[in-house]
Amino acid sequence: MIMLVHYNKVGTVSLGRSAFVGRNKRSALRRMANTFGAMRFAYCALHGLREKGVMALLVATALVVTSPAWAAGEDKIAVAYPDIGEPYRAIFEKIVEGIEDRANSRVVKYAVKPSADSAELKTALRRQDARVVIALGRQGMKAVTPDRGMAMVVGGVVTVPESEARGLSVVSLSPDPALLFARLKVLMPAAKRVHVVYDLRHNAWLMRLAREAARAQGLELVAYEAQDLRGAMQQYQAIFAVVDSRTDALWLPQDITTVEEGSVLPLVLQESWNRSLTVFSSTFGHVRRGVLFALYPDNVALGKSLAGLALGILASGNHGEHGMMPLRDVRIAVNLRTAQHLGLDLRRQQPSFDLVFPEP
Repeated sequence: MIMLVHYNKVGTVSLGRSAFVGRNKRSALRRMANTFGAMRFAYCALHGLREKGVMALLVATALVVTSPAWAAGEDKIAVAYPDIGEPYRAIFEKIVEGIEDRANSRVVKYAVKPSADSAELKTALRRQDARVVIALGRQGMKAVTPDRGMAMVVGGVVTVPESEARGLSVVSLSPDPALLFARLKVLMPAAKRVHVVYDLRHNAWLMRLAREAARAQGLELVAYEAQDLRGAMQQYQAIFAVVDSRTDALWLPQDITTVEEGSVLPLVLQESWNRSLTVFSSTFGHVRRGVLFALYPDNVALGKSLAGLALGILASGNHGEHGMMPLRDVRIAVNLRTAQHLGLDLRRQQPSFDLVFPEP
């Protein structure tokens, strides 16, 4: 790091940006940094730049960096997140914590109420000169209407229609199938086939990824489409009629049509238990109810990843990867009672689990 030290006429020393040079000299130095870049300016400083009492000293022997507190022309990253009650408030606060950890002083936060005025928020974003907006949750996404030249990253949503996701970078709360299938093979090495029921309108993008991920793990993915509750029930009955519990497993994606909590899930859990069929899920709450395992978000790590996307956009000027992306910042929860019922010995692997049920 470079510190500028100003020796004034009476021999006292002042440190920091507010006192190291006079107004004119400060403006000149700032223009110099803008013109030649912070690294070239630091290079000059290292070689003993002196002009009318200004001396640059090297005060740390490491990489030369500029302090975000006084770097000229620093672009801002706005974060729009829902202003809602618990337990969801704590989740979004952790995501924001991760964003701030990664992006530091660039972050400007906006808590968005359901009645938020999009025009007012847009004016506020323009006033802050925000170049990238991270919108969290459906509420945050709906409130933001970015200006031309303002990129948008979305997180904390399960899915977005692919037509709406074009031109955006959307990190879903649906775990990456590659991570799910890799974990399945570790917990159930005999697995050869994975069954899944999904609604094409919500999860077509996820199934494309799932097919590739299954091939990579030597698994056969058998995907069944359903567009309503009745169709989903029929597909599950068809699955239960043909499964081999020794080598088959059932995946429950985040899908409001095919993994409906009131009637579909209880049926699936009961029939799977009766047949000793391994069921794994993309929803944390299902583990408590009896599925073998689920992957769920590491919220702070997710925030850091969202900030990384935003910083990448600022650095390159390129909006980068567009459309829906799966969640890769995950933790694992495992139901040990279900594992015992299935004849799986997970004692050696238990230290790697983030949460276990039943709780000790």
